[in-house]
Amino acid sequence: MNNDIKRQAGSRQPSVGSTGRKFAASRPAISPTHNPRSTIHAFFAFCLLTSAFCLGMAVAQAQGYPVKPIRIVVPLAPGGGNDTMARLVGSKLADSLGQPVVVENRPGAGSAIASELVVQAPADGYTLYLVSTSFTAAPSLVSKLPFDPIRDFVPITRLAVVPGALIVHASLPVKSVREYVALARARPGEVTFGSAGIGSGSHLGGELFKIHAGVNLLHVPYKGSAVVTTALLSGEVTSAFTNPISSMPHVKAGRIRNLGVTSAGRWPLLPQYPTLAESGVKGYELLIWNGMSVKTGTSPEIVKRLHGALVKAAGAPDVVKRLASNGSRPMVQSPDDFAAFVRNEIGKWARVAKASGLLRN
Repeated sequence: MNNDIKRQAGSRQPSVGSTGRKFAASRPAISPTHNPRSTIHAFFAFCLLTSAFCLGMAVAQAQGYPVKPIRIVVPLAPGGGNDTMARLVGSKLADSLGQPVVVENRPGAGSAIASELVVQAPADGYTLYLVSTSFTAAPSLVSKLPFDPIRDFVPITRLAVVPGALIVHASLPVKSVREYVALARARPGEVTFGSAGIGSGSHLGGELFKIHAGVNLLHVPYKGSAVVTTALLSGEVTSAFTNPISSMPHVKAGRIRNLGVTSAGRWPLLPQYPTLAESGVKGYELLIWNGMSVKTGTSPEIVKRLHGALVKAAGAPDVVKRLASNGSRPMVQSPDDFAAFVRNEIGKWARVAKASGLLRN
């Protein structure tokens, strides 16, 4: 009986050899010729081929560019300096690139409407964006922007710069910047200044003036520089920080007065007018600028070709002459330098917005 119990107990003990064989049999068989490195090599080869294909496609696209009309999106209404610049360089681009160039004005929301339009377009070089001061101020003035001025756009070149001027209606009892400041301090919040829209150069010029002069002016935004001039001439607003050249005929007619320009030194095209800084508003400087960008993802070859064409356009004798008639002068930059300038401007207007108490809309 003891032998039977031992035999039964022994029969329940697993065999190490059999268990090992069962476990081994449950694992998937591995081919003796399989080499894991071959799979990795094949993967990297595929990636390299794909990258080469995409690069080849981008180069081919750039070499054939452009094959259809190009549009320039302008974030302001027709008639102002930025619109004029877009049409001037657009005409030259059409000549050098061999395709029609159309200008599309999309004003409003501190350039957010135009910027969103460009962001939603393909990154193929057929939608150019004429950016200006408002483009770099938008992040500080508009909440929940549908774009990021650094992430979503590739700067090509700056194009031109122009100073503003403090222009007042003839009925305002001031004939100098000092008298204007004194009046604004005596009537806080009553002296109005018109602008081409929230975030425009003329708006930011006024906000910057308020900080440096220590005054409280009432901002009245319009849609475009031409509308501001009309409002100023009618007396709807009593002052504006606007283009000095376009105002000149009305200044000569005695309907409005130019109290001074916003550049750091006297502007070569208007040497007869003092700067706001030399007139008592120390440290004040504002140069309104514009430039051209495209959507991020645009082929570097296309950006390079556009840069060359735009630099050539801005330097054309007839363009320089037309810009001078508007108080502007060309100022071109490399894409890298323009990108650095844009970043600096964003920081500058963020500080102005914070100091002036501007709230994001």
